Amino acid sequence: MKLSEEKIFSDSQIQNLISQNDYSSAADYLFNSQLKSWSLMKKNYSALKNIQTKSFWFEGMKLKVQFNPERIISTSAKVDESSISNRVCFLCMKNLPEEQKGISIRDDFILLCNPYPIFPQHFTIVSLNHIPQLISEYFGEFLEISKLLSPKHTLIYNGPACGASAPDHLHFQAGTRQSIPIENDIQQMKNDYGQIVFENESITTAFINDGLRSIIIIESIHQSLLEKSFSKIFQEFENVSSAEPEPMMNLLCTYDKEFGWSVIIFLRSKHRPECFYKNDPDKILISPAAVDLGGLIITPREEDFLRADEELLKKILNEVSLDQNTFSILAEKIKVGLS
Repeated sequence: MKLSEEKIFSDSQIQNLISQNDYSSAADYLFNSQLKSWSLMKKNYSALKNIQTKSFWFEGMKLKVQFNPERIISTSAKVDESSISNRVCFLCMKNLPEEQKGISIRDDFILLCNPYPIFPQHFTIVSLNHIPQLISEYFGEFLEISKLLSPKHTLIYNGPACGASAPDHLHFQAGTRQSIPIENDIQQMKNDYGQIVFENESITTAFINDGLRSIIIIESIHQSLLEKSFSKIFQEFENVSSAEPEPMMNLLCTYDKEFGWSVIIFLRSKHRPECFYKNDPDKILISPAAVDLGGLIITPREEDFLRADEELLKKILNEVSLDQNTFSILAEKIKVGLS
């Protein structure tokens, strides 16, 4: 699909940045321009500066809880087939807010400012085509876009059955680098809790059981090797998963010129914890996606923010993550498959 001219943000400065392939700076420029012209975005980013947070430590790993009322729509989104079919797709170009503009990226995606932020800068990278949220065919694009937006941004993928509020329209998100606690903790976690299932001079694939989540990390400077490793992981996980339309996983990705890509994969057993579906006062409106599993837990209701403690967070993360028995079996299968 061709990007309509009225949705393209363009002037000589941003054209110059894009011509130099400096999409990270172009994203900064877009963000600052939209902040001046879009009142809703300005209001919500101003509010972000005053949100409440609190932190917890688990054996050297940090979890941070953020009280963010503006995320109520995303957290409580109805993503069943009936609800999706009966609402307008808010990611299709014709349905975007009038004030919202973006920059073309890779010809088939548009980078947009997210007006309901979690991070100091929060973007949504949307396919120009209304196609389902599925990562297996677009993992290469995921890696390429993370490289384009480095070094200032972390790329995010939420699966259609475990965090994506628009499972009918392919999209990624990007946030300010190192805003998610696991970005700072992952190497220590790999050393303390990791099992290397495959490693050579070109790529490392490790499984991490930290007592909270089931995590895989793939690191390489070679995109083709990353795609091969991810394909094997996806295939083996699909073999033991009953989830549709793809096995439940969330991804975080960063790129560094010297070290290449670091892809963190969270394997899931369910979308939401049981407490999400209870009636008040027992209801806890926490719906973990990639950011939450990465250690930044979003609570749109103040009562849930106040109730969140170490015991509750551990229970929720354990409940939605892949069980350790299946995780161990997968590690052995993938070890054999990659060797």
